[in-house]
Amino acid sequence: MKNSISCLLLVALTSFGSCSSENAVVTNPETLKSPEMEAFAKAFKNLNNPENKLTDEERRSGSTELSDRRKKTLIPASLELIKSTGATDQEIERKTKGDMSAIIVWAIQINNSKNSDIKNKVQSEN
Repeated sequence: MKNSISCLLLVALTSFGSCSSENAVVTNPETLKSPEMEAFAKAFKNLNNPENKLTDEERRSGSTELSDRRKKTLIPASLELIKSTGATDQEIERKTKGDMSAIIVWAIQINNSKNSDIKNKVQSEN
């Protein structure tokens, strides 16, 4: 009887010890991404959808730049990401002059910067 109580006590202490160490939370970088960042990443993934893939004509052109048709897929999410930094429509127009490539490049720079900030935050917490 005394042996079984000791065994039960040992199991209880072991369980308590393992539960108390679960307070250390591992930060998942994905949970730190803003909705605008997630939408931007999703827009790029959507380029692989059948309706957004390269057409035969776009493939024949040999250009490495996205076609205007494919850029238009990225513009809404790009603009939202840029605006999430506090940029106004007027500032966006002044800086990009409506050039879709410039808008997308600016959004990529913001996204890369925010991803870098997230990575640094996660590393400092772990």
